[in-house]
Amino acid sequence: MRQIVLDTETTGIDIKLGNRIIEIGCVEVIDRRLTGNSYHQYINPQRDSEEGALEVHGITTAFLADKPLFTDIVDDFLNFIRGAELVIHNAPFDVGFINHELSLLNQQQNHIANICRVLDTLVLAKKMHPGQKNNLDALCKRYDIDNSQRDLHGALLDAEILADTYLAMTGGQTALLLGGSADGESRDAAASLPRNVTLDTGKLKVIKASNDELAAHDSRLQSINEMTEGKCIWLSGKN
Repeated sequence: MRQIVLDTETTGIDIKLGNRIIEIGCVEVIDRRLTGNSYHQYINPQRDSEEGALEVHGITTAFLADKPLFTDIVDDFLNFIRGAELVIHNAPFDVGFINHELSLLNQQQNHIANICRVLDTLVLAKKMHPGQKNNLDALCKRYDIDNSQRDLHGALLDAEILADTYLAMTGGQTALLLGGSADGESRDAAASLPRNVTLDTGKLKVIKASNDELAAHDSRLQSINEMTEGKCIWLSGKN
């Protein structure tokens, strides 16, 4: 399964006020593994960013002056995402802006719904954590994802952070702990300690999972399967 984790930056939040895309960042995930393949492009919107947007991303008009127009990069961008499942946080915002840019070029046939599937991680997070903050910063804190470099929003950096967060949300190591510690550093440190192994230990004691533990494990797998729309690899042998 090929997924593209995508984020954009724009000159403002309202398309009706003539706001445009100024940056697109994408990272590729295949079979739940980051491939290292990415797409990143700054775009000249031919207008200034609104003050509020500039405070968020810090990308100035002067910086964008020599960057290509959307029409110059549209083919490469569409070729990169075509046929994949897009993973986006608050998808209606980014998809709306991309479709708007395509409409300005009379490319309605390439509207996102016609070439890609879309998974909205904000909708997913609200289902998993109802009543809690579910913006990207809150999710990073909840899933112990390092976002210390995120002083300003940037499309590629945010896409990379979202990829790590999405994988953790949908079955990463931390998400699979059944009531255990989520302290990744402690686990890594403990795993790195040398252990003395002796073969003269007598008969090994086999500790089997209890019925309650097996039920909890199965319930967790079913939950992951629902969140990933039937793509839980650990259930593949049972289906």
